[in-house]
Amino acid sequence: MPPPNPLGTRLRIQLKLSISRLRHIQQKESALAKQQRRDIAQLLSNEKDESARIRIENIIRQEINVELLEILELYCELLLARIGLLEQRRECDPGLEEPVKSIIYAAGRTDVKELLQVRDVLIAKFGKEFARDALENPATSVAPRVHKKLTIEPPSTALVTAYLEEIARTYRIPWSGLPEAERKIFADEGDDDDEGGGGIGVIDTGLQLPSVGGPEKVAVAPISVAPAAASTENPRPGVTFQGQNIKPATAPTSAKKSDIPDFDELSRRFAALKR
Repeated sequence: MPPPNPLGTRLRIQLKLSISRLRHIQQKESALAKQQRRDIAQLLSNEKDESARIRIENIIRQEINVELLEILELYCELLLARIGLLEQRRECDPGLEEPVKSIIYAAGRTDVKELLQVRDVLIAKFGKEFARDALENPATSVAPRVHKKLTIEPPSTALVTAYLEEIARTYRIPWSGLPEAERKIFADEGDDDDEGGGGIGVIDTGLQLPSVGGPEKVAVAPISVAPAAASTENPRPGVTFQGQNIKPATAPTSAKKSDIPDFDELSRRFAALKR
């Protein structure tokens, strides 16, 4: 029986720790983003547009960082699943070269100490020349998504405006940056909320559904379709019916504007904007 590989054992431990740590940071950042979006919604409601534009840049950077951590987590899981291949070969397997070099490049640009330990083990395993190629030639050796998300540049004015529009729509705020028709709808909803009105939105598929139940004939609501979850490769998933795109059911319009909107829905919108 061959003796245990100390580098392989250490790498396995640090990969597990890194995965746990990366998930924890993502959850923490996502929870913080909820409160920050509510704060910006309040600024828009109070017509403090300049302050909102400044603060939204931090949210954009935070969203990009969360996506980067998610990619690094997937790479760590991949290396952990193929740990035997890493232990057996002196040279890095071509199929693992991009994930390995991406981790080496990104580890020093994150606040994850466990990922630094993974980087050190990988450098000790594959050599300094291998690591130098990742650090000095990221455009050709590192995954394009990782390299792009680590590129520091201010968000464009169009992207900032798009983020503010999505926050205003999600919180139903008649913000001046929205089209006039939307502002009027949200303003009218605000008046209805003050009177205690409102209802639940559903998807109208055009189908005539029968009634069910006893003598009182409880009517069946039109079909509600839950959208697919957004992903890095498909940031704008949709649902189609008879060749037409349909939208998911909306939140109750009777909710106050200060209530927290559906976080997954807003995250999907932001992921689409960054494309």
